[in-house]
Amino acid sequence: MKVVLINTLTPGGAYVACQRLYDALRKQGVDVSFVAVKAKRRHFLWERFCIWAANGFSRKNLFAVSVANTGTDISQLPEVREADIIHLHWINHGGLSLRNIQQLQALGKLVVWTMHDMWPFTGICHHAYDCTAYETQCTQCPQNAGVLAKNTFIAKCVMWKRLHFVGCSEWIASLARRSHLTKNSKICSIPNPIDTTLYYPVSKQEARKRLGLEPYGKYVLFGAMNTTSEMKGFQNLREADKLIASDEVQYLVFGRNAGYVVSLLSHKGKSLGYVNDEHLKTLIYSAADVFVTPSLAENLPNMIMEAMACGTPCVGFQIGGIPEMIDHNVNGYVARHKDAADFAEGINRVLASRDEWGIAARKKVMNTYSEEKVANQYIELYKSLLTAE
Repeated sequence: MKVVLINTLTPGGAYVACQRLYDALRKQGVDVSFVAVKAKRRHFLWERFCIWAANGFSRKNLFAVSVANTGTDISQLPEVREADIIHLHWINHGGLSLRNIQQLQALGKLVVWTMHDMWPFTGICHHAYDCTAYETQCTQCPQNAGVLAKNTFIAKCVMWKRLHFVGCSEWIASLARRSHLTKNSKICSIPNPIDTTLYYPVSKQEARKRLGLEPYGKYVLFGAMNTTSEMKGFQNLREADKLIASDEVQYLVFGRNAGYVVSLLSHKGKSLGYVNDEHLKTLIYSAADVFVTPSLAENLPNMIMEAMACGTPCVGFQIGGIPEMIDHNVNGYVARHKDAADFAEGINRVLASRDEWGIAARKKVMNTYSEEKVANQYIELYKSLLTAE
């Protein structure tokens, strides 16, 4: 059984998750290869131009939607030609076009698609939020004023044949089962894996010493690739921060614009900048008492998994796959959506129960997201699909 994993070469959670699955499958003896599709600049810019023009030359939601009208044909690559299973992940932003996906299907191989966001079963949006138009047909899109959503949805209806979908969370799998595009497809739920020997609990005192932090503070950690992204919900954290009375609380922030975020919080904080080194991230997660995710939309956030693997409880809103990761009042706190007071309450609860909840957080990751467990679920899926063929 030969498997090829395909993802656009771009910074982001989906690429990281795909790389981790590649490593996990290799460790289980699977003959697997990884094709990272480098989007050509002209492809990326042409797609964005079409979206911009269709939206009345407004930049609003310019990166919230994709039409996949241009990309790279990878159907003749040796890794693809030799594979028994083509496993797609996140292919947008000039990676693969709809036509390129059709070219892969024409090879007559099994095609599995892991959904890292909602794009595979909507017209053009990556997160539909409160919109449910994809359940019937995306005739009008609240994120783009043009007809791109309708036209792309119709094109997908024609092309989406014999595709097998996997949701990183049961939440996204359940939404896909309701979409007109994918309701008749085979859909299951398998989470992303994490290397629990790389992300593991380091003594808080040791982690803080190595990071130059005060040894006995109460540290609240917030991180994102772009901390000021509207979707990552910094404004929610800012509102919750005003409701935390303890003077002992300090913030640690990592990611792009981390310094700006720290400057807007009422409590003392430290910017750790953009962090890409996984060993350093392990120290940061271990040094914190709680990791917070105030996001407005998430599927199965890698950072929650990383923090929990390091024995750090998390606080997040009741959105997407977060309630599947955080067991409320057991290994973290799930706050009501956009409720800053409840989010602040969650931070206070975790700070009061950090040791007990931290042990439970690590246990949850070991039992649910370890490389061996996730890889074996995919292996069973691959075998069952090949047998059914």
